[in-house]
Amino acid sequence: MPSELLGALRTRTGKRGMSAYVTAAVRHQLAMDGLAEIVAAYEGEHEPLSEAEVQAAQNELFGDAPAPCASGDSAA
Repeated sequence: MPSELLGALRTRTGKRGMSAYVTAAVRHQLAMDGLAEIVAAYEGEHEPLSEAEVQAAQNELFGDAPAPCASGDSAA
């Protein structure tokens, strides 16, 4: 892990909270990867999802919170 990320992680969690924070982040990323695989499979059999369908799914998953970055935008 790059040192600047490790430093930010320690600042946010303290040394004792790092494991739980990383575990939650990995769990979340795996769930997002699974959703991306479901969408890809659907779009492989059907037409691509419309912007309205994507927005409706984001609203259902995340409510009024800003949608997280697309999986391609984050370093894993």
